[in-house]
Amino acid sequence: MPISDRSALPRQWDVVVLPFPYADRLAEKRRPAVVVSKAILALNQGIVWVAMVTSAENAGWDCDIAIPDSPGTGLTAPSVIRPWKLATVDVSRVVRVAGRIGRREAARLSEALARVI
Repeated sequence: MPISDRSALPRQWDVVVLPFPYADRLAEKRRPAVVVSKAILALNQGIVWVAMVTSAENAGWDCDIAIPDSPGTGLTAPSVIRPWKLATVDVSRVVRVAGRIGRREAARLSEALARVI
């Protein structure tokens, strides 16, 4: 469903909080994620593509991208972006925009996604 209020849309590289689906079971967990799609997808279709954010304390994957501690991200603990875990989520399920990742992390995430998409 198209969205009329552009200012309410999550933007590419925003850190959002939403119910992120598990890959291996029919459940979801409220967690942060990074929006990887452009705003036009949210505007025209009412969905966003997001990459999972998880605690840096979890066992690492070779694709993980560290997010530096920065108040601008809105994250409260050391975290990593896990680009191999993507989800399509309706914009209405985004609880809030917490912050944004930096340019360096956005570039690394773009490169990682280009390798597998």
